[in-house]
Amino acid sequence: MKAISLALSLVSASILAISAAQAQQITGTPGSPDATTTVDGRYLPNPPQPFGGQINLNAAQSRPYWPARVAPPQGAPNVLLIMTDDCGFGAPSTFGGVIPTPALDRIANQGLRYTQFHSTALCSPTRAALITGRNHHAVGFGVIAEQATGYPGYDSIIDRNSATIGRILKDNGYATSWFGKDHNTPAFQASQAGPFDQWPIGMGFEYFYGFVGGDTSQWQPNLFRNTTAIYPYVGQPNWNLTTAMADDAISHMRMLNEVDPAKPFFVYYVPGGTHAPHHATPEWIQKISEMHLFDKGWNALRDQIFDNQKRLGVIPQDAKLTPWPDNLLKTWDKLTDDEKKLFIRQANVYAAYLAYTDHEIGRVIQEVERQGKLDNTLIVYISGDNGSSAEGSPIGTPNEVAQFNGVEVPVADQLKYFYDAWGSDRTYNHMAVGWTWAFDTPFQWTKQVASHFGGTRQGMAISWPAKIKDLGGIRSQFHHVIDIVPTLLEATGLPAPTMVDGIAQRPIEGVSLAYTFDKANATAPTRHRTQYFEMFGNRGIYNDGWYANTKPIQAPWMLASTPPQDVMNGYVWELYDLTKDWTQSTDVAAANPDKLKEMQQLFVAEASKYQVFPLDNTLATRLVTPRPSVTAGRNEFTYAGPLTGIPMGDAPQLLGTSYTVTAEVEVPQGGGDGVLATQGGRFGGWGFYLLKGKPVYTWNLLDFQRVRWEGADALTPGKHTLTFDFKYDGLGFSTLAFNNMSGLGRKATGELKVDGRVVATQTMDRTIPLILQWDESFDIASDTGTPVDDRDYQVPFAFNGKLDKLTIKIDRPELTAEDERKLREAAALARDSITPTTGAIETRSPATK
Repeated sequence: MKAISLALSLVSASILAISAAQAQQITGTPGSPDATTTVDGRYLPNPPQPFGGQINLNAAQSRPYWPARVAPPQGAPNVLLIMTDDCGFGAPSTFGGVIPTPALDRIANQGLRYTQFHSTALCSPTRAALITGRNHHAVGFGVIAEQATGYPGYDSIIDRNSATIGRILKDNGYATSWFGKDHNTPAFQASQAGPFDQWPIGMGFEYFYGFVGGDTSQWQPNLFRNTTAIYPYVGQPNWNLTTAMADDAISHMRMLNEVDPAKPFFVYYVPGGTHAPHHATPEWIQKISEMHLFDKGWNALRDQIFDNQKRLGVIPQDAKLTPWPDNLLKTWDKLTDDEKKLFIRQANVYAAYLAYTDHEIGRVIQEVERQGKLDNTLIVYISGDNGSSAEGSPIGTPNEVAQFNGVEVPVADQLKYFYDAWGSDRTYNHMAVGWTWAFDTPFQWTKQVASHFGGTRQGMAISWPAKIKDLGGIRSQFHHVIDIVPTLLEATGLPAPTMVDGIAQRPIEGVSLAYTFDKANATAPTRHRTQYFEMFGNRGIYNDGWYANTKPIQAPWMLASTPPQDVMNGYVWELYDLTKDWTQSTDVAAANPDKLKEMQQLFVAEASKYQVFPLDNTLATRLVTPRPSVTAGRNEFTYAGPLTGIPMGDAPQLLGTSYTVTAEVEVPQGGGDGVLATQGGRFGGWGFYLLKGKPVYTWNLLDFQRVRWEGADALTPGKHTLTFDFKYDGLGFSTLAFNNMSGLGRKATGELKVDGRVVATQTMDRTIPLILQWDESFDIASDTGTPVDDRDYQVPFAFNGKLDKLTIKIDRPELTAEDERKLREAAALARDSITPTTGAIETRSPATK
């Protein structure tokens, strides 16, 4: 009976939907080729339109009837949704910063500035919340995709009960597209084998041009058009994704305008800037360097930004500047001359990247104006998906991949080998944390820290000339990234769907901020009254002007530290009255114990509602959590090649384990050259290849040292079996945070064999413990991205012989009870150490590669 009742309910719902659709706006003569109609957006896709013509036995006595093309309500605006990456509240000029952002300035001056708008404190989660209108745990993104775990709030899967704004607008007649960063495809579903329902084109975006993952080189990105990997940078040394992405967006928008100028567009534009690596062009680096914005250091910069913010009115006149964290970071006057020189260079390159990114965004906005569509285009420009990033260590790094593996490069080496190359493709660079803290002025803390506004407060500007008339106005209502979807729905006149593809939809959890568009509501109370925050165990809860939060127990740049496991009870709580304390500077918990308890209970209630539990404050260990990828449970892999572009999440994992790679090849007359297999690239990885006929296996240890096995003789023409046998002296991934961070992982011994005969043996004192260069891939018989050793070859270095078969066999370590006991003891010791040890490895100048 239940099944019958459900079927009848669905039929009734369909009939209601058809009736509603027939009552919608119709243009042209129904049944004619030029007719359009709006649809009942509660049920997507809309049921088929009934045939309104006449069918007899012969066409001559029949009357055709075309279903009307679906269109949004008349007057619905175009939508350009822009969000940059890792940008603190105080970085852009629009919100008091010293870095010029004229495109953001333009939107603010032609519309409104929002000064209490919030993110989730991390990339993937903010983006999931932005495109769904639901809280990030509610749609599976409690953390970034690369740290997904097997809990509903953390599995990195946006369930089909939470359709994106792209899907909603597409089914209502919009042309939808996504340019730039896609950090919402699960890392274990990012390969050529799919599935593709969690890619942009599977989430309602008809066109995608961008990269998949947290960040990428702007010089050699892992770039896709829809689901096909493309390599436009090959042979183009001056090519940069920041410009190429704007070019592609402009080209796509022009095509849409010329083919169907009446069809409104939804463009989701999310460049990689300013997430590390900070890859700006030499022209922009020179331009910003000549402005001398950072010569007085980060403490003076904070004061300057703070004064600018008050002058612009983006913070209250009685706001307090939060104190400098003397216990964590040096003040500028305590630095050496070498440190100051290096850090100024780092800041100049970062600022150049932000200015460059904003300039290219400006070109996209200019295209909207060129098409004559600016008046009825709703432009939302969010400055950053979280606060400024502190993942570069207190002294910065020329290689963020090294930093994520616990290796810190000394200032002297950075100056000697990387100073001039900073920002080029020879670096995977990130600035020192002192600048990060300054760019989050006037708040405390940084990206990753959801408990404090340094991690979550984002500047935002919105313009819509046809509707917003309070030009240059400031709005200070408390809002959150989940509020953008309901805002777009209200602006376009579309309902949130009740059902999509037959699946009941989770309610939109955000609150439209469109009420703030009216000048009469400039100071109206916020309609977003309660909002929880949580990331890596740091948490907060906002309610009607009060804010309670935990106090971070570790710095966010300690990426491989081991925090205590009792997350629920292991943190101290603070309480702030934001009606009197705009910058979250004065803790009033001691004076308001009952209020604090009430807020803590509210957090538990909200967290229970939105899939926040279980709380987890680990970072590095979640990077290596087993996931349901195509490699799950497999220890042997066979390939024939050529095959390129297999992402890290779907490739064999050869860190912290013993393994054997066997290549059965046929060498041509005249000798063999080319890649047999490679994983990673210039900033960390391994490669197996023939070089002038000689077999070579290279381990690239984070661009600081390359350990190399090479046969003495060139291979003769014909068939050969080449083997690399790697024996790891350790307990696998489990040791990564428990070996006192000795710079790199445990030692290992490798043997290179030709037809069963050992031709090279070498022991590595250190190995990479945690992660390879994430924007590179696993390639067979050719190489993409960057080479593991520039001295040997350049991409693609395709193998000129025949690769009959490539086999990888992995011998993963199995832990005994005694092993696990030792690891627990080591973890307890490592927990007290929060400073990573500099890796005692050779550093080489990029110029000598």
